[in-house]
Amino acid sequence: MLLTLINVLWVIFGGAIMALGWVLAGVIMAIGIPWARACFVIAGYTLWPFGRELISRKVLTGRDDIGTGDLGLIGNILWFVLAGIWIALGHVAAAIGLAITLIGIPFAWAHLKIAGAALAPIGKTAVTTEEADEARRRSAADAVDRYRA
Repeated sequence: MLLTLINVLWVIFGGAIMALGWVLAGVIMAIGIPWARACFVIAGYTLWPFGRELISRKVLTGRDDIGTGDLGLIGNILWFVLAGIWIALGHVAAAIGLAITLIGIPFAWAHLKIAGAALAPIGKTAVTTEEADEARRRSAADAVDRYRA
């Protein structure tokens, strides 16, 4: 219930506008399908971020795909230069403005998480916090098993 309230407040006080910005970035970057997909994933996350996390699809699924492998790395480097740094700076500026007030601190934190994702969004997906925790535990256990073998 509390997460829903915080998410509703987030949407009202700027989350919807930031999500629309991500959708616009996705439309502009539609020349590169991985960029557009990443923008739309982050737009959904930006619209409703509390109680959710962005994680690598490799951590979630346990296997590489086109966005989490070498092509994803190249795409993220190009993204960083073309758009990522600028979108991240916009989220950081919003976070600074929100952090001035006590009520804005959770929203500022959300903007900082999105700013980090804005730097390299290809290969990421949004899941609930519980799903992210379970995926990280499973990934760590798999890594330990590979190390022992």
